Amino acid sequence: MEKFYTLRALPYDFRALAPYISEEQLTLHYTKHHQAYVTGANAILEKIDKARKDQTDLDIKATARELSFQLGGIRLHTLFWQNLAPAGKGGGGLPGGDLAKAIDEEYGGFDRFKKEFSLAATSVEGSGWAAVSYCYRTGRPLIMQIEKHNLNLFPGLPILMVLDLWEHAYYVDYRNDRAKFVDAFWQIVNWDAIGKRLAAAVAEVKG
Repeated sequence: MEKFYTLRALPYDFRALAPYISEEQLTLHYTKHHQAYVTGANAILEKIDKARKDQTDLDIKATARELSFQLGGIRLHTLFWQNLAPAGKGGGGLPGGDLAKAIDEEYGGFDRFKKEFSLAATSVEGSGWAAVSYCYRTGRPLIMQIEKHNLNLFPGLPILMVLDLWEHAYYVDYRNDRAKFVDAFWQIVNWDAIGKRLAAAVAEVKG
């Protein structure tokens, strides 16, 4: 087991999501911002290890808060890259199978789901994410807004789908037009990956 975090490889090359996410935008987002959360989390772990070795006190409250932020950045970015795919090559279109059924049952159809998710995404205050989680108890796919990387999460629920709404996710391509970025997202969303996450969550309940 690794004691520190690493930056996982993208499942496609830096040009694969163009024109919806440009090579420049994707490269900057992945190599600078995602990497920064990996670096930040590892720096905190090293600080913890050193304090324990030297028998010095830590500001536990501040350390735990900062580690939560950095780990949230790692986890959400990793999920984000995985739920994207090149347009027409796994990205875009409509969900199928059990995922489509779950959306239909909860939202009354894909159009309503898309509208609600897009509204959640465009109305995130400041820096944050729009996400879909799965409730083990009710079997419902629920939309949530995540502030920064770690606030307003529905406790204990697995995340099926995420959209990064920090400005660093879209500013190169869309400047301050977040709504245009949200529209572009629907052209590259990887429903197969999201469907597999739903299947895993359902299987965990049954198992």
